Amino acid sequence: MSDDERKELSRKLHYGLALAERRMLEEKALRNEDVIQGTSDGQIKAVPARRLLRKMYGKSSEIKVNKE
Repeated sequence: MSDDERKELSRKLHYGLALAERRMLEEKALRNEDVIQGTSDGQIKAVPARRLLRKMYGKSSEIKVNKE
């Protein structure tokens, strides 16, 4: 595999993971669920998916899921 092919594969994998994360957050936000996160000091906390979605993507409180 050439260097260009590896870069392209890496780009596609990062895109796919980001898309999957966003869809997961949208689905959880629709059901008013929390997302469990670890903090830098080793603590575990539950964060509302809507809050995290707004923080990461600037979404309003109305969440729409795109199904493809």
